[in-house]
Amino acid sequence: MAGESQFSLLTERRFLPFFLTQFFGAGNDNVFKFAFTVLATYSAAEWGGLEPKSAGAVIGGLFILPFVLFSATSGQLADKYDKAAMIRFVKDLEIGIMLVIAAGFVFKVVALLFAGVFLMGLHSTLFGPVKYAYLPQHLDDGELTGGNGMVEMGTFVAILLGTILGGVLVGIPEVGPNWVAGVSILLAIVGRVVAGFVPASPAPEPGMTINWNPFTETWKNLGHARGNRSVFLSLLGISWLWFFGSIFLTTFTGFAKETLGGDQNVVTLLLAIFSIGIGIGSLLCERLSGHKVEIGLVPFGSIGMTVFAVDLWLASSAMAPAAELSGLSAFLADRAHWRVMADLFLLAMFSGFYSVPLYALIQSRCEPTHRARIIAANNILNALFMVVASVMSAALLHAGLSLPQLYLVVALLNAAVALYIYTLVPEFLMRFIVWMLIHTVYRLEKSGLEMIPDEGAAVIVCNHVSFVDALVIAAACPRPIRFVMDHRIFGIPVLSFVFRTSRAIPIAPAKEDPAMMERAFAEVARALQEGDLVALFPEGRITDTGELYPFRPGITRILAATPVPVVPMALRGLWGSFFSRKDGAAMSKPARFVPFRRIGLVVATPVAPAAATPEALQASVLAMRGDWR
Repeated sequence: MAGESQFSLLTERRFLPFFLTQFFGAGNDNVFKFAFTVLATYSAAEWGGLEPKSAGAVIGGLFILPFVLFSATSGQLADKYDKAAMIRFVKDLEIGIMLVIAAGFVFKVVALLFAGVFLMGLHSTLFGPVKYAYLPQHLDDGELTGGNGMVEMGTFVAILLGTILGGVLVGIPEVGPNWVAGVSILLAIVGRVVAGFVPASPAPEPGMTINWNPFTETWKNLGHARGNRSVFLSLLGISWLWFFGSIFLTTFTGFAKETLGGDQNVVTLLLAIFSIGIGIGSLLCERLSGHKVEIGLVPFGSIGMTVFAVDLWLASSAMAPAAELSGLSAFLADRAHWRVMADLFLLAMFSGFYSVPLYALIQSRCEPTHRARIIAANNILNALFMVVASVMSAALLHAGLSLPQLYLVVALLNAAVALYIYTLVPEFLMRFIVWMLIHTVYRLEKSGLEMIPDEGAAVIVCNHVSFVDALVIAAACPRPIRFVMDHRIFGIPVLSFVFRTSRAIPIAPAKEDPAMMERAFAEVARALQEGDLVALFPEGRITDTGELYPFRPGITRILAATPVPVVPMALRGLWGSFFSRKDGAAMSKPARFVPFRRIGLVVATPVAPAAATPEALQASVLAMRGDWR
């Protein structure tokens, strides 16, 4: 996958039928929900009797109620039964639900439509754990970010197309609801046909006994999720995104009408902009992450979400809607509305940066036998957060807040929650610092990363050119690395936070602190025995000349205690940069701070421990580095 685009997955049976199944399901869901929301908002007396600006929130709350009630059971079913069989069962259920909904539209029985909202929520509850547990069963770790990005993109493109289609159909004079009914049934049937091509996905725990009590099973699932701190906090992070996003998605209709003075076509436009933004953000994750699970994108995403939500408040708070609702052409003619649209697009794009790495992290780090139940626990949390979001939105709006003021409150809450999560899990901030370094200060060219073992212990050796060498290597490597580094570099402010969080191992020369040196070698042996990657700079110091210093014998001592493969690497282009010691102390010449400086990292074939002498390793590193220092 490292050399392929995520779009190549669309040519493979292990992904395409699954992708299309969830695409048609998400599209159908939104054809119905948006059509009903428009009717309940713009024809409230006949189709729901709800206050227009709260109609979306009520329908959204009813849709997510099944997630609270049935997620625990759906997670067990997805772990007990073949996921392909579960997908086909869910699509059969969707056809039945759409027949109920069609009756509600044709005969104007609003109770059936509200029942349909609840039942489609049940449909999504059953599909959710299957959806996210299916991906890691058929994709490898290098494909997870791209695969999740494709699924998120597909979901929101389906939301976009379903929203547009629902809006167009419901707007047909007199017979619009009938058209919605017919198209919804057709989409459900097409989804079921595609689901028939999803490949077998054997159950990880077929002997499981189902606990039908949703309350005890929910508590058990949440307890199991808490056993892995980073996974559990990632679940909370995703649930917060649903809290954040649901407030925007469920109030777009009221925002367009009450704040912007737009008709239902403007609602469709805003939802389209939001969906495209999330889709583009999700797709960009693969490129920005370098084909690996890059959680450094999560803080980046949360910052953008806050900034553009605040600007959305600034852009819309002073707007006064016209006496009559405007159509698309009149709406687009007002330049002030373009800022609103830009804010929505960028807010959504950064939400994609935030969500995709969190989903990939959960899938890659949780136990395969409990993966669907962990996803079910996530769905429970998502639902609870969305219920709270609906209640909070309704309460604040009832108390007199405008929708732009509500968006400001959510933006400020997002900043506070993000800071709290990153305080609890400093790994997110550490990866963010590393990611920002590689995407602002440097432009890194990588070669041979596939030589790094996917699992198991190994020692990495590399030339030492600057104070950020470890950060560059950490950003490029698909696996976590424990660096052995001089204790003085380990203690540099800001960098120290990164090194401590990544569990770097400080070391000192024997003549300076023999006890620290012995502790370092003991920790290296322990890390290798646990199957970690350990990296060291055998020169023992940063170069003052740009050339390699002789490799010291520490590598020999490490391999004598724990014989493991050695992976030679060479950094190129860092000599003369702001963080190097060319012509004096590092970081003392601001003129050298040139954004997007081109640098390189080359990786060679692993060397057997018996052949990994300091001289042989130095020769290998020097050959890879060449003349580009």
